Amino acid sequence: MTPSLHSDTSGLAGFVEKTPLEHYVAPAKPSLVGLSRAELGEALGRIGVPPAQRKMRAQQLWHWLYARGATGFEEMTSVSKELRAVLDQNFTLARPEVVAEQVSVDGTRKWLLRLPSEHAGERAHEIECVYIPETDRGTLCVSSQVGCTLTCSFCHTGTQRLVRNLTAGEIVGQVLLARDRLGDWIHRSPPAGAIVPSADATLPVSDPDVRTSAKPEMRSGRFVTNIVMMGMGEPLYNFEAVRDALLIVADNEGIGISKRRITLSTSGVVPNIKRAGDEIGAMLAVSLHAVRDELRNELVPLNRKYPIAELLDACRNYPGLTNAKRITFEYVMLKNLNDNLADAKALVRLLKGIPAKINLIPFNPWPGTRYECSDWEQIEKFSEFIFNAGYSSPVRTPRGRDILAACGQLKSETEKLTARERMALRAMAMTD
Repeated sequence: MTPSLHSDTSGLAGFVEKTPLEHYVAPAKPSLVGLSRAELGEALGRIGVPPAQRKMRAQQLWHWLYARGATGFEEMTSVSKELRAVLDQNFTLARPEVVAEQVSVDGTRKWLLRLPSEHAGERAHEIECVYIPETDRGTLCVSSQVGCTLTCSFCHTGTQRLVRNLTAGEIVGQVLLARDRLGDWIHRSPPAGAIVPSADATLPVSDPDVRTSAKPEMRSGRFVTNIVMMGMGEPLYNFEAVRDALLIVADNEGIGISKRRITLSTSGVVPNIKRAGDEIGAMLAVSLHAVRDELRNELVPLNRKYPIAELLDACRNYPGLTNAKRITFEYVMLKNLNDNLADAKALVRLLKGIPAKINLIPFNPWPGTRYECSDWEQIEKFSEFIFNAGYSSPVRTPRGRDILAACGQLKSETEKLTARERMALRAMAMTD
């Protein structure tokens, strides 16, 4: 199947974007996961629920789906037995299928998840979702695409073809699945065989967000406290599904993760940055990685379409931007490329006037990469200069390296293609 070409990238030198090879095809018996209240009402209407009852019934379903984590209609004891039977005949509460679960020596967990193909009989698609436990939070890294639209040269996921966008249900499903596997629901235990955090993963009660969400019935504090859209894919190239999913995740009558604890990461899809602020309102992270267009064109080829000056102008105008709601600029540390003090000085000049913090990321090597991680001494010098200039500049501790779960490494390990096959697929899926 040969994809059509992007019309909006003509004239740009080199590959900038890929076009999807497939589209989502809903199963005959769809899942209710990922539906808004209005969409739940519409689904109920299709199975004969009277209009006067739909709002109330939709709210019941919402509670069971997103507050209690129901995995089957038989659990919904506040719903009539007759309606439960009709729901079961027409819908499921299915999450993505877990193919494999890996646990790093540092406690990071990676799930390989299976999603259906557009074409019957073809191999199912796979994405990855990563849980990162820390002493004061539990962060879930969520994917937005099968593969990635972009071709960032330092990113392992960028070497993958773009198969298709995920649906809102498939995005929300990753959050539900993580909470299932961790036993992170009221009155629910994790499924048999699941590997759950140990007792020392309990979050401290001094954390205000945990104090308000933790309940006596839970075995410990909330395990998933933060969401980052930093998994496979470019979220702003799947805007509507990402928006709809994150609004469900943030709803305080369900999953209830504060928008201040949801971070939307982008490589710089400028037209959708303002829209993200207006329609989603989450925290924003921007993958910057270079202070010169010439280098960023190589590292993040999307820069040829939306150069640094245009990207930073969009950041300055991000809705709701304040010192309390700063933009995080991600900056991967690459040896002898972007890590000298001249780059640090230029970075400070570029970000002047933008409430920001700069997240320095030691490069995570992956098989076949031509890049090296900066020396630790150089990273510390870079960080110190940024800090002395008035910016928070934490160095992100690499997590899950032993299971290829670290930043830039979310690439399905089961995609066993030869180098020639991978190059052919990339050529098919990319456009000038």
